[in-house]
Amino acid sequence: MAAVPTLTDALLTLENRVATLTLNRHDLRNALTGSNLIEDIVTTAEWVNQCTDVSVLLITGAGSAFSAGGNIRDMANRSGDFAGDVAECADRYRKGIQRIPLALQNVEVPIIAAVNGPAIGAGFDLANMADIRIASENAKFGETFLNLGIIPGDGGAWFMQRLIGYQRAFELTLTGRVIDAAEAKVLGIVLEVVPAGELLDAASAMASRIASQPPKATRLTKRLMKMAPRMELEDFLDVCANFQGMCHNEPEHLEAVNKMLETMAKKK
Repeated sequence: MAAVPTLTDALLTLENRVATLTLNRHDLRNALTGSNLIEDIVTTAEWVNQCTDVSVLLITGAGSAFSAGGNIRDMANRSGDFAGDVAECADRYRKGIQRIPLALQNVEVPIIAAVNGPAIGAGFDLANMADIRIASENAKFGETFLNLGIIPGDGGAWFMQRLIGYQRAFELTLTGRVIDAAEAKVLGIVLEVVPAGELLDAASAMASRIASQPPKATRLTKRLMKMAPRMELEDFLDVCANFQGMCHNEPEHLEAVNKMLETMAKKK
């Protein structure tokens, strides 16, 4: 099994092709700024793409919160990531929190967010960067930037409207209201809502089901899913044809076909 990188403010494990990243700054409610979580998330994303032993990345939070987003005390003090004039602050965003959406958008394997508690501001956006979200009944979601007189500087406005449509994303962003897990499911933000004690089991079951699929075809399928919205159908079908040719020439394809034939034979 491939070596797992050592992180500073998060925990990373790999078991049965599922990498689990746990944000581990409960003292900061897993705030992404004012901690080393940005670096930890980017390091994990880069490692996942290089590690052929990983088929799914599962992200969750330790403690009561998934992530509180930005460190409000640093905002109040104009320190850390929020210090300096316009140019300096913008540069910190580019070199800091904006590395997360770029890194996660390029992750080659499916990403599941197990939202254990409040996902607020950039924490909400982090959850929306995943492919699937499963929420605890304790989860809450809020695009609360305007409540603090700032905008979603980490790309949240880009992700949310692609997830639930412009009008609803506009309403949540411009009102800054916080919604519970039940409403998040109705809006299509989360796939499932489960009791708090069952969250990791439910997310791990989903991750294990995906991780059981042929790994190379899984990565190619995610690439197709990401490419589809920005391509014309004819161009997209050309890519599909080439990817399919690659799949037909992979040993995992023949293994999967033979396994299916064996299953069919047993049912006769």
